[in-house]
Amino acid sequence: MKIEIEDFTFTCIIGVLNFERVEQQRVIVNITIEYNYTKDNFINYADVANIAKETIKTKKFELLEDALIGVKEAIIKEFDNIEKLYIKISKPDILDNCIVSLSNNWKF
Repeated sequence: MKIEIEDFTFTCIIGVLNFERVEQQRVIVNITIEYNYTKDNFINYADVANIAKETIKTKKFELLEDALIGVKEAIIKEFDNIEKLYIKISKPDILDNCIVSLSNNWKF
């Protein structure tokens, strides 16, 4: 089974620049989870979205790399039936004329 959360957008403190540490900015999170579905062991996509948002907002990461790892660890801690996980975090407003993103795939 595959869950896809696309273009989940919210504001948070993220980044290393001085203004990024005080002013919230938009981030866009995309998550794909492939997992072994059973009727008694399913993954609630709303829980996944909430875990990602709360992790990023609470930790106030400086680096996107650390945000990716933090979200990954929070998700796999909650769900033990994940086979593959893809996370992409984008900062659409940090540079003019482009969207900056970082992503990674993990297999378990």
